[in-house]
Amino acid sequence: MPEQVRAALSAPFGTLPALVALQARLRGDHPALCLDGTEWDYATLSHTIDRVASALQREGLQPGDAVAICAATSLAYVATYLGAVRAGGVVAPLPASSTADQRAALATNAQARLVFCDATTAPPPPGLRAVWLDGAAPDGETGPGWSTWLGDAADVREPALSAGDPFNIIYSSGTTGMPKGIVQSVGMRWAQLQRSPANGFGADAVTLLAIPLYSNLTLTYLFGTLGLGGTVLLMPKFDAGAWLALAASHGATHAVMVPVQFRRLLDHPDFDHTDLGRLRHKFCAGAPFAAELKAEVLRRWPGRLTEYYGLTEGGGRTELRADEHTDKLHTVGRPSAGNEFRVIDEDGRELPPHEAGEIVGRSATMMNGYHGLPGQTRAIEWFDAAGRRFLRTGDVGRFDADGFLVLLDRRKDMVISGGFNLYPSDLEAVLHGHPAVADAAVVGVPSARWGETPVAFVVPRADAPTPTEAELRAWANERLGRSQRLAELQYVDHLPRSEVGKVLKRALRDTFTRTVA
Repeated sequence: MPEQVRAALSAPFGTLPALVALQARLRGDHPALCLDGTEWDYATLSHTIDRVASALQREGLQPGDAVAICAATSLAYVATYLGAVRAGGVVAPLPASSTADQRAALATNAQARLVFCDATTAPPPPGLRAVWLDGAAPDGETGPGWSTWLGDAADVREPALSAGDPFNIIYSSGTTGMPKGIVQSVGMRWAQLQRSPANGFGADAVTLLAIPLYSNLTLTYLFGTLGLGGTVLLMPKFDAGAWLALAASHGATHAVMVPVQFRRLLDHPDFDHTDLGRLRHKFCAGAPFAAELKAEVLRRWPGRLTEYYGLTEGGGRTELRADEHTDKLHTVGRPSAGNEFRVIDEDGRELPPHEAGEIVGRSATMMNGYHGLPGQTRAIEWFDAAGRRFLRTGDVGRFDADGFLVLLDRRKDMVISGGFNLYPSDLEAVLHGHPAVADAAVVGVPSARWGETPVAFVVPRADAPTPTEAELRAWANERLGRSQRLAELQYVDHLPRSEVGKVLKRALRDTFTRTVA
């Protein structure tokens, strides 16, 4: 690492656009961003960031003002994001898959001054000036095209920023309702950048990202790569065959994926014939990572495999070096350095070691709060006896004797059947043990006898003999406790998932409209 970069990272506070500008001065011709054959070096990226910042300041943007971005992955998207930060603005990346009504509600919550969009996300939220990242405004829309809207880089005014100022507003996946705006500070993002070297990021890193840019998971690795002077390979949409070809042709060294993407790569016919020898850092987060899938990744794809568990809100992170702890694949690892966890009961009382309860955590990278929702911010907070702030995860788990966190389930997904607390993850783990099961999810449905009872939705493997639904349910129930037994089992073509890989259990419950006896 160049001494200038090392010195910058050692400072208590700094910004990502300033690091990108430093990389541009040190080696401006090094590739920064690549997408569909188009490449920007650091000089181009830094100059474009300044042009975006200049244009935003020309528009009257003041430090702390929000701008929204709702568009497909593009080089302009990245430059706009960092340009808004450079100008002192707050970025609200909105899910490109959201409906027009949802986009309007989220932009209103963010109090955005303008929105950057493209043809895939038209129409923009009403009442907001739109800038079109992909060219001229589509028919029936107004607003300038991005390339003609850009300002003069020389006109940028340096904003006065402090560590507590907001950097962005990340909207949660919304698997249980309308997403909440998670306000992350400039200092939080800086703390993430400072720990990036520990994950091997540096000037020779080539990071392949195939998750949408509104995802905090993508942003963390995007920012870590650019801050340390590496190269980011962007994919507008994940495709297993294209991912393998891109990783091999560019010599990708880092990749972050959700579990379903690992599954699709392993199932692709080209996987075993693709040279992925340079890809030495594989990260997984965002959704439950089944122990069986971790084991298969380790067996067929040697090298470092790290699983992270935590919230976009912050409040603690665990990490599992799966390649080093093959006997702990059923866990999500131990707390990362500087992270602290507690386990509490339903009344908020701290539980003794190794007992199961709700996980709460704290770290240096915690959100300021939910934007415009003080009540929901207070609801997620828990304070210990010393008055220190922790954030509730909503997950139920326990720490084993070695300090590894075993997640049992989401509190909201727990099934209470006949007075017994059932954790769907336990039942799903049994189903995943059958050779005919590719994927499985268990939800609680109304039961006249038990109040709730578990029902399984199973995706069968295409390359294995498929038992009948009744046979598979009987096989699973033989291996489950009496109170855990599945009332019904249904085969489905796929499980509904968010764009970051989380199973939408609410959608599964909605498909099951009757009461079980």
